[in-house]
Amino acid sequence: MHTEVHTVEKRDYAVNGRLPMLAAIALGIGAISTGAAYVLVNLIHFFTNLFFFQTLSFADRSPAGHTLGPWVIVVPAIGGLIVGLMARYGSDKIRGHGIPEAIEAVLFGKSKMSPKVAVLKPLSSGIVIGSGGPFGAEGPIIMTGGSIASLLAQYLHLTAAERKTLLVSGACAGMTAIFGTPVAAVLLAIELLLFELRPRSLLPVALACAVAGFLRPFVFEAGPLFPLQTAPASTLALGSCVLAGLLCGALGAGLTLALYRTEDAFDHLRLHWMWWPAIGGLVVGIGGYFEPRALGVGYDVIGDLLNNRLLVEAAVALLAVKAVIWIAALGSGTSGGVLAPLLMLGAGLGVVLAPMLPGGSPGLWALVCMAGVLGSVLGAPLTAIVFAFGLTHDSEALLPLLLTTAVAYGFSVLTMKRSIMTEKIARRGLHIYREYGVDPLERAHVGELMTRDVVWIDASLPVTEALPRYFGDHAAHRAYPVLRDGRVIGMLQRAAIVAAHAGDDAGLTCGDLLADGANPNAGPAVLLPAQTGRAAAGRMAELSVARLPVVEDEITMRLVGIVSLRDLMAPSSHVLHEETQRERLRGMAIKALGRTV
Repeated sequence: MHTEVHTVEKRDYAVNGRLPMLAAIALGIGAISTGAAYVLVNLIHFFTNLFFFQTLSFADRSPAGHTLGPWVIVVPAIGGLIVGLMARYGSDKIRGHGIPEAIEAVLFGKSKMSPKVAVLKPLSSGIVIGSGGPFGAEGPIIMTGGSIASLLAQYLHLTAAERKTLLVSGACAGMTAIFGTPVAAVLLAIELLLFELRPRSLLPVALACAVAGFLRPFVFEAGPLFPLQTAPASTLALGSCVLAGLLCGALGAGLTLALYRTEDAFDHLRLHWMWWPAIGGLVVGIGGYFEPRALGVGYDVIGDLLNNRLLVEAAVALLAVKAVIWIAALGSGTSGGVLAPLLMLGAGLGVVLAPMLPGGSPGLWALVCMAGVLGSVLGAPLTAIVFAFGLTHDSEALLPLLLTTAVAYGFSVLTMKRSIMTEKIARRGLHIYREYGVDPLERAHVGELMTRDVVWIDASLPVTEALPRYFGDHAAHRAYPVLRDGRVIGMLQRAAIVAAHAGDDAGLTCGDLLADGANPNAGPAVLLPAQTGRAAAGRMAELSVARLPVVEDEITMRLVGIVSLRDLMAPSSHVLHEETQRERLRGMAIKALGRTV
């Protein structure tokens, strides 16, 4: 009989033989998500022409050019009513701005999404934004691309971890296709969606985003969305960036709090939530009547703000209306995104601050505040920095972007319990902890954790002798390894030997008990010294045991140690010591001198 021998080596990364297959699927998902982004953008164009110009066209037109007069007030309300009906009788998963729903699916839904979401999310978002909703297409495409990838993964019968990787690949590839920012999309995956940094997830996401980046010029205009070139910042910009970062953090916190206060207000309405998007749409229509450029996606407004083509007074009025209608619409539970509105509001803050901040041009302050607000609200500073660069290709602004966004992010971390992305999930009773690092159990190996002085049982020992000797009232453990001719044949549990002693099996040996209950097609459950502590913990959880023997290799099966749950706590104890224990320099020096002497 041939026995397969598994070898375990210490490596920088976990071995995953399915990674090439996932990478190949991710390449296709990048192309599919690019096509989905094209469909979504054209749906927005179609409904914009239908609602505001009463024509059947896919031309890119701004709703600000309408001639409806006061009738424009009811247009967003009609769009909201349609989406409310779609959410109630189709799928309520289309409500919201997309990213929190994707996070919830990843962490709590085994990365499963339904076909209804894949179809209804882009359709509902096209209707909402096309009827004047003050949103961008990024949130809907994240949900749409993720849904398509999740459906494909379910069809291929992949694991939950593999579905997560492909879901995030589809989501971020869609974002790449919309904005042309593949590196920022990968960082968004790392900071917001993956909750891990492993080759098994990073590589497929990067490949999907790269494919979307290469294919984007075939469906959208090539080049940066908001081309900009600012002059190099002077040393005076250091203080200006700090001040701008603090104000960006304050604005981000204010927008987050206002949004959830608005959601609370809608929750107290006695109307069914199906009607809420229509109410929010009515607020959008009123705001759009006074400030037509506040309607829709508003990429043209962002370009004007970055290039200093708006007077401060006009910018303040426009952005005040944009903030109010965005919060009202999103708080009503309609379908839309948050990135484009946050970009606009952040850029507007920069325009207002530019006359008061020395050290840089007006366009620089619009750009860095745009990134600062985005980074603080999302809790994703690296994404915001690289996103701003990808949208403009302004390399001179990288240093001010770094400082401003870091300060804004620090402000939000210190003052806000949760971000705009996680508050909605927390309100459903699902808390998310966003810090992550290398698991202490993955840094420690079984050979380092195991106890080498092992008490073991000979397989030939009768059950009647083994019970009082090893499993009596003062027994140290409830399970011991059993050896025959120097080879580990398994772990004998107290429950098994007590049952044998109480029945008619008292004449059996300990080895007989293991042979009777063993699977003839599988060897004993053992660990190898090169395996990680995390692998050991997973194996114990799988077998529901608290101790496992460690063997030299699967050929000799020679016992070299044993790992218990107590051993697995040691790495966490070391981390706790590093986090909490403070050492004085003088004491450290005396100890070092003593060792030298």
